[in-house]
Amino acid sequence: MSGDDRQSELAREHKERQARRAAEQSAKARRNTFIGAGVAVVVVAGGIFAATTLVGDDKKPTAAASTPSPSASSSSPAPTELPSTAPPKNASKVSCTYKRDESAPNKFVGLPGKRPNLKLKTMTVSTNHGDIVIDVDPNATPCSVNSMAFLSKKHFYDNTKCHRLVTPETAGLFLLQCGDPQAKADGRNPTDGQGTAGYVFGDEAVGAVPYTRGVVFLTQPDGAAGQNSSQFAISVSDENGQLEPQYSVLGMVRSGLEIIEKVAKDGVIVNGDDIVGDGGSTAPKNPIIIKRVTVR
Repeated sequence: MSGDDRQSELAREHKERQARRAAEQSAKARRNTFIGAGVAVVVVAGGIFAATTLVGDDKKPTAAASTPSPSASSSSPAPTELPSTAPPKNASKVSCTYKRDESAPNKFVGLPGKRPNLKLKTMTVSTNHGDIVIDVDPNATPCSVNSMAFLSKKHFYDNTKCHRLVTPETAGLFLLQCGDPQAKADGRNPTDGQGTAGYVFGDEAVGAVPYTRGVVFLTQPDGAAGQNSSQFAISVSDENGQLEPQYSVLGMVRSGLEIIEKVAKDGVIVNGDDIVGDGGSTAPKNPIIIKRVTVR
């Protein structure tokens, strides 16, 4: 069997496993989903997000019901606005807890403050291909937004590479993952996707919305809880909304999804270990390098 045939077989077997798990999770997923046909905006008690995807420690997807079509994904325009929510009544009492953690490769620049800024609205990820602008809502996920704002001020993300681009052809999903400070994004480095900011914090609004196109969420080891750190993913497909809810939603892309779609057309460096879940990552052939992240 040729290398290409073996790669195709691995991908097919992976998708079949995903489909079986998706069937088991479908009832649970429906309870957490409120989506109109063709609409990617979800209304949540206490906040409004739009929906998309996920990934874990070795960035192995937990479930996918089918293989989405790149053309179908690209044809659905992302919502352009994320309405903000009213501050919670106990806003002045919101306090975040961040715990030092050295169990994974990391770049420690300190711990975020406990008091989040609830007035922040936008996170801009400036890349070598252009800006990806994300609407955030600290009233819904205050500690997640607070962490991103802290790391951006510390220039944590400057000149880092997005190490994982998952396409329907490689894993049945469509998403971009970034935030590993030590990632080489060469499709070969076995530790890509394991790097953190040297601290972890709890989950927020898990299960509140599905991970559909345009949704930005924090990633953590598959099946883990309360292990959020610096890594985040951007969903580029509505089909990702069928994934098991276990990731904190950070916000919704206002503009810039076309950057990811364009890079995806250039292909990815397929890593067999990534397909079978043994480590490594599937990196974009055309690198996506984060110049800086700004949260305002």
